[in-house]
Amino acid sequence: MWQISALEIDITTKLIVAGILGMLVGLDREIRGKPAGLRTHILVCVGAALFTIVSLVIEGGLDTRIASGIVTGIGFLGAGMIFHAENKVSGLTTAAEIWVLGAIGIAVGFGLYFAAIAATILVVFVLKPGKILEKRMDEKLRKKRR
Repeated sequence: MWQISALEIDITTKLIVAGILGMLVGLDREIRGKPAGLRTHILVCVGAALFTIVSLVIEGGLDTRIASGIVTGIGFLGAGMIFHAENKVSGLTTAAEIWVLGAIGIAVGFGLYFAAIAATILVVFVLKPGKILEKRMDEKLRKKRR
């Protein structure tokens, strides 16, 4: 018979929370058909949380090398999302989003749920209403240039 320890329940809770937060951010991107969609966002957030949890369990929370490796690795992943074509750069928002999802995953892995949830709300706000605001500002700037 299996016995589930308190540590395993804590780890499972953290992974589920990371998955849900990654999903909340990725949902908007998936709906708009962006390159990094729902699955990518969930995987990045859960992966960052799991690496953090493993570092806590193995090193007793004293070693931050794994967290710094996550930041570097996700930065590399995000860099792959940036494209330059026809004098236009695209993918910067997606790259930044992937990077911040890594940070959210790390926060969840360390058990900083409130910070992770607050960051997720902020990211969703920046993506949705922020896009609308950005569009309006661009329109006003174009009218001003005429």
